[in-house]
Amino acid sequence: MQAQSTRRVIIRSVALPSEHGGWGFLIEPIILGLLVAGSGAGLLLAAGAFGIFLIHQPLKVAVKDRRKGRRPPRAIWAERFAMGYGLLALIPTLILIASVPPTFLLPVLLAVPFAAVQLYYDARNQSRHLIPEICGALALAMIAPAIAVLGGWDVLAALPLWVILALRAITAILYVRSRLRLERGATVAPQPVWIIHAAALILVAGLALTAITPWLAVLPFGVLLARALIGLSRYRQPRKVSIIGAQEMVYGLVTAIVVAAGYRLEL
Repeated sequence: MQAQSTRRVIIRSVALPSEHGGWGFLIEPIILGLLVAGSGAGLLLAAGAFGIFLIHQPLKVAVKDRRKGRRPPRAIWAERFAMGYGLLALIPTLILIASVPPTFLLPVLLAVPFAAVQLYYDARNQSRHLIPEICGALALAMIAPAIAVLGGWDVLAALPLWVILALRAITAILYVRSRLRLERGATVAPQPVWIIHAAALILVAGLALTAITPWLAVLPFGVLLARALIGLSRYRQPRKVSIIGAQEMVYGLVTAIVVAAGYRLEL
């Protein structure tokens, strides 16, 4: 019984990402991409994206143990899950490469530098620093334009989807980091976070003004700015870490849905 319990703990520690906030940054571009230009090929890409996202945790564990010159049971399970997730990522990708024009790979290639930066910090056990968090989210955001290209969009028309998600990710990461510090009793200067939220709102409004993005995309960024103004002020209500994370995931999903609705209404 004790051995089975230990094995379950080991499996949980390597099978799923330890940074649960990353789920939102994965799901948001998938939802946005499929809602604006859903297709069978887009679903295949989404499946492959899940594989790439899931492989991160077991691969990180396996590499760390290998670098230390050891191979405990945790490393063995990590290698097994890494192989399984690798197949989940590889098989849909190979099917897509064999069956559709390769233009969808351009957004994927644009994501590589961001992913490389995250992996660089991961290898040094610094994945919770600000730079790798942002780079990881920016890499995942490229899923949306890749799905849109598979749905028939031009690459240049699809890239603004990444811009919207990138702004959403940066503001979310900065807000949550500052909010959690406040909840722990630390002193935080909220002005930089407020300024970046306002800049994101202005940028999206500028894109809408030039007809690059729909006007409805501006709405969620106004809501996010209001959330930051209140959430980092003395008027905020104390929240548990889990509640803050759950609320931020809802904000992200609503943002993706509202932006997608704006595109669908203007098509």
